[in-house]
Amino acid sequence: MAISSIRFLHCLRPCNVASSAIVSSYVSHTLSFVASMSRFHSSSSECSFCCFSGGLVSCGARSRNFARVRDRVHRTEDDPILGDSMDDIEGKKDADISLQVQERDFTGTAYVPVYVMLPVVMSFHKCGGNVGDDVHIPLPKWVTEIGQTNPDIYFTDREGRRNTECLTWGIDKERVLKGRTAVEAYFDYMRSFRVEFDEFFEAGIISEIEVGLGPCGELRYPSYPAEHGWKYPGIGEFQCYDKYLMKSLSKAAELRGHLFWAKCPNNAGSYNSAPYETRFFCDGGDYDSYYGRFFLNWYSRVLIDHGDRVLALANLAFEGTCISAKISGIHWWYKTASHAAELTAGFYNPSNRDGYAPIAAMLSKHGVGLNFTCVEMRTLDQNEDFPEALADPEGLVWQVLNAAWDACIPVASENALPCYDREGYNKILENAKPRHDPDGRHLSVFTYLRLSPALMERHNFIEFERFVKRMHGEAVK
Repeated sequence: MAISSIRFLHCLRPCNVASSAIVSSYVSHTLSFVASMSRFHSSSSECSFCCFSGGLVSCGARSRNFARVRDRVHRTEDDPILGDSMDDIEGKKDADISLQVQERDFTGTAYVPVYVMLPVVMSFHKCGGNVGDDVHIPLPKWVTEIGQTNPDIYFTDREGRRNTECLTWGIDKERVLKGRTAVEAYFDYMRSFRVEFDEFFEAGIISEIEVGLGPCGELRYPSYPAEHGWKYPGIGEFQCYDKYLMKSLSKAAELRGHLFWAKCPNNAGSYNSAPYETRFFCDGGDYDSYYGRFFLNWYSRVLIDHGDRVLALANLAFEGTCISAKISGIHWWYKTASHAAELTAGFYNPSNRDGYAPIAAMLSKHGVGLNFTCVEMRTLDQNEDFPEALADPEGLVWQVLNAAWDACIPVASENALPCYDREGYNKILENAKPRHDPDGRHLSVFTYLRLSPALMERHNFIEFERFVKRMHGEAVK
């Protein structure tokens, strides 16, 4: 288990907010929390499952105040966070930033908090090897030792290559982890964490938990691993060739009465194929045949069932605490009929079917919020940079957010890639507060990724400060 640094930014907020005394108190609690995490790490090597992303995110006002606020009198050039990387913003020495497009006025709109930190995440996956990863944290040694003698505990592709980023969902109910099933191991870790940090839960320091459900903590199959040669915008590959998932597929085919369907598609291309290069994903392809619909329904149902099991246990372990789950934004090939990249990742979302409504319904069943990515992306930019990808991040975001809102679950979001420009911020704002929504629906929270030296450069920070004001519904110039 590893602890990432707790970093936070003193963002703007309306008047009458927490004083520096409150912040100092929470900083003290935070340092105590980090120290406790170190003890938990050293004393629970056998119980701990994987890496823990340390930080604070919350639904409660107390943690929100800590994360976002400090009295403005303390935001000076001597600020330990800001250093001397920016000039006197309060003195109105704003940079000359010209508008490129007509902007929508968000004055008086809903208050959407902005965090610049990492949430508390139960991360049952390894870190490293993906976009933006600059550290490497493998799965626990006791898990990898089991994997050496039984490699089928990992997701497996058509060529038999194992993906050691996380465990296959095929062992969710198989006692292959020293007498425990995978979901029992996840539950034991979550329960141990809750007991160990009881004082922080009771004090509201930890008031939301994001539960990891797959690679990168996201509910998806590891269908596009860079370590196996995938490059954007490849469609990826199905990841169900381990013996446990193949056994599940055989049972599903038997129940359907078609034993010859107990196989994976043999015409779905490879990691870097385009949909039109395969007979399975091309327009009119086998994805929409009787067998194709059976297979994709089973493949996506395994994904939903995994989320259902783990979140049910998470609610037991963290009773009374807000829980969220993360879904990845696979926006490439969205403009095609098959949505091939989504299909290999487990989202059964071709153009003639809504693949996100069943996931939203599952989250709603457990009272779990949805965290979604790529809200800063513009379809026009994707079309200019990668026209061959036929991507539509705006269409995908709209579909997923509305599926969640229709299921009456809170929706949080974050940016997928670094964002410092006004156009990206404007896109986030448009998604956070949809125009003319008759129900006034909006994001419950937005997490900005990440605090970095680039963000603290004067020009970038001025833009970020302006963005935060608009997310809060304040007037800006």
